[in-house]
Amino acid sequence: MEFNPSIIFHIAGIGIVIAFLHTILKQMGKEDFAHWVTLVAFIYILFMVVTKLQDLFTKIKGVFLFQ
Repeated sequence: MEFNPSIIFHIAGIGIVIAFLHTILKQMGKEDFAHWVTLVAFIYILFMVVTKLQDLFTKIKGVFLFQ
Protein backbone atom coordinates (compact mmCIF):
# COMPACT_ATOMS: atom_id res chain seq x y z
CA MET A 1 0.00 0.00 0.00
CA GLU A 2 1.72 3.13 -1.17
CA PHE A 3 1.01 6.63 0.05
CA ASN A 4 -1.26 8.51 -2.34
CA PRO A 5 -1.50 12.24 -1.58
CA SER A 6 -4.43 12.71 -3.95
CA ILE A 7 -6.88 11.76 -1.18
CA ILE A 8 -5.56 14.64 0.94
CA PHE A 9 -6.03 17.08 -1.93
CA HIS A 10 -9.49 15.68 -2.57
CA ILE A 11 -10.54 16.25 1.05
CA ALA A 12 -9.00 19.73 1.07
CA GLY A 13 -10.79 20.64 -2.16
CA ILE A 14 -14.12 19.49 -0.79
CA GLY A 15 -13.46 21.48 2.38
CA ILE A 16 -12.73 24.68 0.44
CA VAL A 17 -15.84 24.33 -1.73
CA ILE A 18 -18.05 23.56 1.25
CA ALA A 19 -16.65 26.50 3.23
CA PHE A 20 -17.42 28.76 0.26
CA LEU A 21 -20.97 27.39 -0.07
CA HIS A 22 -21.53 27.66 3.67
CA THR A 23 -20.48 31.32 3.66
CA ILE A 24 -22.67 32.19 0.69
CA LEU A 25 -25.72 30.40 2.10
CA LYS A 26 -25.24 31.99 5.50
CA GLN A 27 -25.02 35.48 3.99
CA MET A 28 -28.21 34.81 2.05
CA GLY A 29 -29.98 34.00 5.30
CA LYS A 30 -30.25 30.29 4.58
CA GLU A 31 -28.40 29.11 7.68
CA ASP A 32 -30.32 25.83 7.85
CA PHE A 33 -29.24 24.89 4.33
CA ALA A 34 -25.67 25.94 5.12
CA HIS A 35 -25.55 23.62 8.10
CA TRP A 36 -27.06 20.74 6.11
CA VAL A 37 -24.52 21.18 3.31
CA THR A 38 -21.70 21.14 5.85
CA LEU A 39 -23.11 18.06 7.57
CA VAL A 40 -23.51 16.14 4.31
CA ALA A 41 -19.96 17.01 3.27
CA PHE A 42 -18.64 15.91 6.67
CA ILE A 43 -20.43 12.56 6.39
CA TYR A 44 -19.09 12.07 2.83
CA ILE A 45 -15.52 12.75 3.94
CA LEU A 46 -15.98 10.55 6.99
CA PHE A 47 -16.99 7.64 4.76
CA MET A 48 -13.96 8.27 2.55
CA VAL A 49 -11.63 8.15 5.54
CA VAL A 50 -13.32 5.06 7.00
CA THR A 51 -12.92 3.27 3.67
CA LYS A 52 -9.21 4.07 3.59
CA LEU A 53 -8.81 2.94 7.21
CA GLN A 54 -10.59 -0.30 6.39
CA ASP A 55 -8.13 -0.91 3.55
CA LEU A 56 -5.24 -0.17 5.90
CA PHE A 57 -6.47 -2.58 8.57
CA THR A 58 -7.06 -5.26 5.95
CA LYS A 59 -3.45 -4.90 4.78
CA ILE A 60 -2.14 -5.01 8.37
CA LYS A 61 -4.27 -8.08 9.10
CA GLY A 62 -2.90 -9.75 5.98
CA VAL A 63 0.68 -9.04 7.00
CA PHE A 64 0.38 -10.34 10.54
CA LEU A 65 -1.84 -13.31 9.77
CA PHE A 66 0.11 -14.25 6.61
CA GLN A 67 -2.89 -14.28 4.33
